[in-house]
Amino acid sequence: GHPKQGNYLGMMHAGGFIVPILMAIFMIIVTFSIERLMTISKAKGKGAADAFLRNIKSLIASRQYDEAIAASDKQKGSLANVVRAGIEKLKNVENDNSLDSEGKIGAVQKELEEATSLELPMLSKNLSIISTCATIATLWGLIGTVLGMIRSFAAMSAAGSPDTAALATGISEALINTAIGIIGSVVGIIMYNYFSSRVDAITHSMDEAGYSLLHTLKTNR
Repeated sequence: GHPKQGNYLGMMHAGGFIVPILMAIFMIIVTFSIERLMTISKAKGKGAADAFLRNIKSLIASRQYDEAIAASDKQKGSLANVVRAGIEKLKNVENDNSLDSEGKIGAVQKELEEATSLELPMLSKNLSIISTCATIATLWGLIGTVLGMIRSFAAMSAAGSPDTAALATGISEALINTAIGIIGSVVGIIMYNYFSSRVDAITHSMDEAGYSLLHTLKTNR
């Protein structure tokens, strides 16, 4: 009644009713990991960030705001969105006589901060789901392990000679649930940490771009 070696479907069936729950959690982790990979890759933009920023700073220094906006549209991504928001604000306040130089720079800085804060939720979206699933996978695996061990001890305590088949089935169920739970948890933790580091890198690049643009504005005033 035990699955043959290499028969993974049979092994999962032997794991009991907890295994489908663990597999569903694993598929949720994989699904949201693919979604985050696509979203964060898109948020990174098309070209190199350093070359993009050098071009933007050069265009701003020569007051070519429309060209800078067009370059941001071509670059795409979260960094370009933040830079574009700052350039549009700069273009709007450039001829505002009610603001002095510091006031204009302050308005641009505020716009950059607001644009950055709008990008962050999109970048970190669904990461909490991956983290939660990684934790839940371990707990459900532990539940399956406990249930399997309960079955094993029940077989050992049976009247007369222990039911070796039921004992082996219980141990097998416990180990299968443990293995699947650990695999799901490990994958979830790796994906969460990987995407968190990518989000931190993009956030840092947006902050750095904002400071760089403000420095360029102050230098050319």
